[in-house]
Formats: sequence, structure tokens, C-alpha cells
Amino acid sequence: MNLTKVSKSFEALSPQELYELLRLRSDVFVVEQNCVFLDLDNKDQQCHHLLLYTPEKLVAYARLVPPGLSYPAAMSIGRILTSLEVRGTGIGKVLLDWAINACYQLYGQGPIKIGAQLYAKKFYESFGFEQSGEVYDEDGIDHIEMTKAAPTPTLSSI
Repeated sequence: MNLTKVSKSFEALSPQELYELLRLRSDVFVVEQNCVFLDLDNKDQQCHHLLLYTPEKLVAYARLVPPGLSYPAAMSIGRILTSLEVRGTGIGKVLLDWAINACYQLYGQGPIKIGAQLYAKKFYESFGFEQSGEVYDEDGIDHIEMTKAAPTPTLSSI
């Protein structure tokens, strides 16, 4: 599948890109998951945004959160989603791999924390995330905190 990756700070997003990402977040989190919640949480302006396009449209998105904004000492990846029509195609794996590497490039080699929907636990575990908190309810959906430890330095990186 032909995919185009767009990585931008909030200030660099065009009005069209901002509309597309907010529309996709609304499609998945509000409409599809039937969740009434305040998506616009005043964090977007301080985050980096990853947009994944097919030739036709935006199909996946993630928000990279700098250390200290969501968690005191860790960076985070949030609002991770793929559109319904591309689920099961591997695009989610492409997105999460890209998001992890982009976090390290932007914020350094520290731990990454996420608030994951419980049903996706195994997916995140396949990328090295481990459960680091109890199950909690967020907007009517079971979530867990998960952490990916900072990469271990290799001899070649010392």
C-alpha cells in the first residue's frame, strides 16, 4: 500500500491537515466508539502530530506528547488510531513503529508511557510496552497504563 507520512508540530499543520486529523479522531473516538468526551484537551498545541495518508485520504494518526505534559518524567504517544477501513492491513503497526522512533528522535531515549485501551494490550506488548498500572475506566472504556522502557545503550552507541 502506498503511504505518505507527514510529521509536524502543531504550528506547522495546515488548516486542512488540522481539520482532517480532528475529523478522523472524532470519527473513531466519538462516533465509532460512542464516547462523549472532550477530545480538544489543550495538549495538541504542545505536541507533534503524525499523519499517515493513502493516496485518497488520512487513514492513521498519532500524537507525540513531550515529557512532563501527560506524565511527569516520560514522553507519551496518544490519540493512536487507524480508520475503520484500513484496520487489519498492518497500517497500525507502521504507525506505532514510526511513532516510537519519532519520540526518540524528538525527545531522547527515555521511557514512553501510554494510556492504552485494554483490548489493544497484546498489540502494544508486541512493541515492548508492559502494563504499568491497574485497569481504569476512561470515558466508558477500560484502559491500562503501559510503559516502554528506555532503550538500553549498545556498545556502538556509547
